[in-house]
Amino acid sequence: MSEPAATGTAAGQPTWLAGRDLAFLVGINLIWGLNLVASKIGVGQFPPIFFTALRFGSIAVLLIPFLRIHRGQMRTLALAALLTGPAAFGLLFVGVYLVKDASMVAIASQMTVPFSTLLSVWLLGETIRWRRRLGIALAFGGVVIIGFDPRAFDYWEGLMLVVLSCLVGSLGLIFVKRMKDIRALELQAWIAIAGGPLLLLLSLVMERGQWNAVVNADLSGWSALAFTTIMSSLIAHTGWYYLISRYPVTSLSPLTLLSPLFGVFFGVTLLHDQLTGRMLLGGAVTLAGVLIVLLREHRIVDTGT
Repeated sequence: MSEPAATGTAAGQPTWLAGRDLAFLVGINLIWGLNLVASKIGVGQFPPIFFTALRFGSIAVLLIPFLRIHRGQMRTLALAALLTGPAAFGLLFVGVYLVKDASMVAIASQMTVPFSTLLSVWLLGETIRWRRRLGIALAFGGVVIIGFDPRAFDYWEGLMLVVLSCLVGSLGLIFVKRMKDIRALELQAWIAIAGGPLLLLLSLVMERGQWNAVVNADLSGWSALAFTTIMSSLIAHTGWYYLISRYPVTSLSPLTLLSPLFGVFFGVTLLHDQLTGRMLLGGAVTLAGVLIVLLREHRIVDTGT
């Protein structure tokens, strides 16, 4: 069976995730949770924009065979590639570099959910009813409970870059949904081709010490780069674009609120962060909100309402 295209919402597009796709989306969130740890390690050894350029350059080398010209859609494709790739990730990794606490980045990055939901309703005509709104609000509220910390004011510049990254990436997702007959790996190839050279040029203008970083990086730094390239980009993000081709954004984006929960879990287990009552409460509220969204989607399928 050929891979579905990364295209816009079609008439009759299902809103309820099939069991296999739901499990896949949970796995994607698991990878993104781990990727936050890997990214923090990576920007600790490489300049952040240069690290992102290396990531996209590595993807480009692997996916060159998937490049295709799509006549009549190249403008939309270029905007989708630039916004979801170098623009969003460049802002994100500079933010990761500036913010000391990785958990704060995990929380701030979830602004993608309200941004993508609102833009999908406004620009794509997708609809959400009050139960799903309640679920989204609860899920996002749980994330806020986890992330509320007065120390956030110490890193407001970096956090604002992360939030701006979410807005830019969400806008890019709208252009992804508007395309037709473009497969997920083709989209990833164009994102990498657009991102690698542009970010490298930006790094050379704005950063220093790239060669020293390459020479002095240890195994953990190169492993972090490999994880972000293969697991996060080639597997998780390609899988995300595959799911975007099958379901409305408003059905998928609330479930991405699981990724900061995984991020907190890996922070506790791998980085020995402290597990607090606030984390437990926020996690419970987030899971309750996600459950409401899932149950609401199931009811839509069962009753057609």
